[in-house]
Amino acid sequence: MALTHAHGLPANENAAPSRRYRNYVLFVLTLVYAFNFIDRQIIGILSPFIKADLGLDDAQLGWLKGIYFALLYTVMGIPIAWLADRYSRVNIIAISLTLWSGFTAASGLAANYVQLAVARIGVDIGEAGGSPPSHSIISDLFPKEKRAGALAIYSLGIPFGVMLAFFASAFFLQGGTADWRTVMYSVGIPGVLLALLLKFTVKEPVRTQSQPQSESQASHAPSAQKASVTASLKTLLKVPTWWGMALGISFGSFGNYAISTWVIDYYVRAFAGLDITQLLIVFGIINGTAYAAGVWLGGYVADKWGKKNKKAYALLPAIALIIGVPAFYFSLQVQDLWLSVGLMGFLLFTSGSYLGPSFAMAQTLAPLNVRAMSTALFFFVLNIIALGGGPTLTGVISQALVPSLGETEALRTALLYLLIPYGLSIMVFLWTSTKIVKDWEMAERRGL
Repeated sequence: MALTHAHGLPANENAAPSRRYRNYVLFVLTLVYAFNFIDRQIIGILSPFIKADLGLDDAQLGWLKGIYFALLYTVMGIPIAWLADRYSRVNIIAISLTLWSGFTAASGLAANYVQLAVARIGVDIGEAGGSPPSHSIISDLFPKEKRAGALAIYSLGIPFGVMLAFFASAFFLQGGTADWRTVMYSVGIPGVLLALLLKFTVKEPVRTQSQPQSESQASHAPSAQKASVTASLKTLLKVPTWWGMALGISFGSFGNYAISTWVIDYYVRAFAGLDITQLLIVFGIINGTAYAAGVWLGGYVADKWGKKNKKAYALLPAIALIIGVPAFYFSLQVQDLWLSVGLMGFLLFTSGSYLGPSFAMAQTLAPLNVRAMSTALFFFVLNIIALGGGPTLTGVISQALVPSLGETEALRTALLYLLIPYGLSIMVFLWTSTKIVKDWEMAERRGL
């Protein structure tokens, strides 16, 4: 899977892709993204079993679920995006998928905390090469009026991936057999096969930016491109809406990542004697239905509403969270297991709405030659704050409160603190809605 230069494409690949092929590519990339989240989510689902097997505490689990994963994921995303703006994005995604799937399977071999941490770091290095080139490919295949919808469909990889992770865990853990290692093998190995499907059925699309035409221009292309990339990045990072959408999704995902990696631990502690297999299946269904519906509707409604009012891309996430966050609060107060799960599911439905609009703005507001880099920087902000902070701080706070509150109340209190980042997310999205019209118009003048 050598990194073939993107500009050396056969002439027949310059033809506009058919709608059928375009949708096929979107389907395959969404499936790749689902495997990204299967491998990312699985550590949180298996957390109670890993904790018991390896003798870990909440703080250790928090570091494992959060910052260990986030650091290299965010750092590696930038150089990989640099490659993706210059070389074959299809090859980069295929190599990355093979890497993260292999390390997920290797996680099942870990005999102690250090070995598991090393394997998870390998997973995050691989996953860094997934989304930036995928977003760039999708933006080359779909016009700006359909990007939020297309990226919302791509974002369905999150709920469907989480759903499959829950289902796989339920299948292998049924009957009270806590074989978390087998689950790691079962979700890791199929990803390698998917990488082969991607490599041999998806062609590198032509980039939508213009290329040098004359020999004189071509001879100076490398230096010119380098200068234009630098200038484009400076332009991008001065756009208020880009920062607003990045911080809005980051604060919201701070809460969502914390919940997704600690919710099974919470229910196992708070509701003694529950059927863990049944709980995993229910959460799988919730992610595959309620969360998926929220993700899809977020992109669909934003595109429809956005035709009349560009503020929709920021207002929709704010309104959805205003409705959904109270449900999360009450889910931690009620004493009935399934009522609590239902309220948690309602939060998932509403919070899924910010994915499509946020990712669309990362692409739409970016100059054409730094689209992959825009997504990488977007994910840098998102994952340092959300993935690095949410699971980690929740675990650290919980462990600090254990001596005074006990394990169950400590974790419940730590989860309640998530109301703060959710509130920040709402405020940032509302602020962004006041900037988006002007920034969209500026992006149109640059050429989308």
